[in-house]
Amino acid sequence: MELSLVDLSPVPPGGSAVEAFADSVATSQFAERLGYKRFWVAEHHGHATTNAGSNPEVLIARIAALTEHIRVGSGTVLLNHYSPFKVAETFRVLHAMSPGRIDLGLGRANGLPAVDYALQRDRSTVQHLDDYDQQVTEVLAWLDSAFPADHPFAQVHAVAGAPGGPQPWLLGSSPNSAVLAGRLGLRYCFAGFINPRAAITAADLYRRNFQPSPFPSGVQEPYLALGMNVTCGETDADGDRLRATVEVFYRRLRSGRLPDGPLPDPDRAVAELGAVPDPSRVRPGSWPQHISGGPGRVREMLEIMAADLGADEIVLQDLIGRRDDRLRSYELLAEAFDLRPPVAAAPAPHEHERKR
Repeated sequence: MELSLVDLSPVPPGGSAVEAFADSVATSQFAERLGYKRFWVAEHHGHATTNAGSNPEVLIARIAALTEHIRVGSGTVLLNHYSPFKVAETFRVLHAMSPGRIDLGLGRANGLPAVDYALQRDRSTVQHLDDYDQQVTEVLAWLDSAFPADHPFAQVHAVAGAPGGPQPWLLGSSPNSAVLAGRLGLRYCFAGFINPRAAITAADLYRRNFQPSPFPSGVQEPYLALGMNVTCGETDADGDRLRATVEVFYRRLRSGRLPDGPLPDPDRAVAELGAVPDPSRVRPGSWPQHISGGPGRVREMLEIMAADLGADEIVLQDLIGRRDDRLRSYELLAEAFDLRPPVAAAPAPHEHERKR
């Protein structure tokens, strides 16, 4: 089973975005050494005191420059706020700087009304556009120079002279995203940590609607990843205790409290909950939103979920309150799944080096 990570750039207690981004870079290097396949970074707006990650494109460039072989990408770029051309152009630049290692995870989301309005270019009205399918298709056409010859964009190139391109993904938590990913022949990652009840339905819809992609950067056969919030401790009890942080985070959200400040440490989170969270239980076809435990129990639960979906890969997300606990969770899971880093190929020489 392939394992990957998505990182939210959490702001540490007493720290700022400076420390958060430095931690993200160091975590990507740690993940590479452990053998994780991908390291994605998230896009969130309006919660900068909790999660600093708001511009995945910028952070991807730095992480790719400071790692060697792990794939680096977005989980996700919120395409509903942006120009498809600009997104494709940006990720082709990233690919040109780190060929063969860049993932473009596309998704959509709305947040605070003020944030959504601030992201609009035209503020003459509050926009409620529903052209996401068209946006995704246009991004693919820009990535692969695939506009029809008579299209006005056919003569425009999004960064010429860089063979290949970023690997596009569609990320989502609804049946609609599954159908779109299938019809376009895209790799699909379902966000089980948002909507676990819809996971099996979405996987089925993805496969039933799948068509080999007409775009070179797509796929000819379904490729499905599952995103899950996972907390792993040394023992089952340790993992459940560490999960208190994510349970507090979502309890506050449900009560209308927006994220404000660093995530609480386990002691504070347990005190706020009144007890350590009950053990996670996963049965075929029945999943919780967040799972926790020791390495053996977490692996067993993830394998059940992967079998339910026929998933090719699992992308781990977490809201663990302390960085050391987070890194240890990744390490324990790498050991549980027997991950091994690939042998890094020698980098291709630059043109001026080949001429010597």
